[in-house]
Amino acid sequence: METLGQFNFARIYTLGRIKQVKDVAWDIQPPGFNNTIRWNVGHIFVNSEMLTKKAIPSYEIVHPEWLTLFVSGTKPSEWGVEPPTSNELVSALQEQTERIKAVLDNNLSNVLIESMSIGNLHEMNTVEALVQFIVWHEGVHAGIIHALNRATSE
Repeated sequence: METLGQFNFARIYTLGRIKQVKDVAWDIQPPGFNNTIRWNVGHIFVNSEMLTKKAIPSYEIVHPEWLTLFVSGTKPSEWGVEPPTSNELVSALQEQTERIKAVLDNNLSNVLIESMSIGNLHEMNTVEALVQFIVWHEGVHAGIIHALNRATSE
């Protein structure tokens, strides 16, 4: 249960960082950064959806149309469609928190059907391990959002 508390904490922190972003900064990609604030926010959402689906195969991904915009390796400069607005992304993150916590509650000790590895660094075999990775990943991207916000407001 503490793992879901950490997930909730990470999301509150992320939403706080996003709240500080000025509207004009969402799509600026400063030198030295691979993506934009919009991309990072969407990436957090999409990654959490995909990993929840991996943990609980019956979970239905919300906004599957966003996958092609925000999965690892994508770039705003290559988008061929209009991305979701900042309001749509923030609302999606807010709604996602309780939905994911509800689906993962009482399933943390489940063994994954297929383990997940990040390179040869670490193998995750349980739902809880995967959720801990979601939390860590969100924290990384929340930090990038904060850095992008600072870099675009100077």
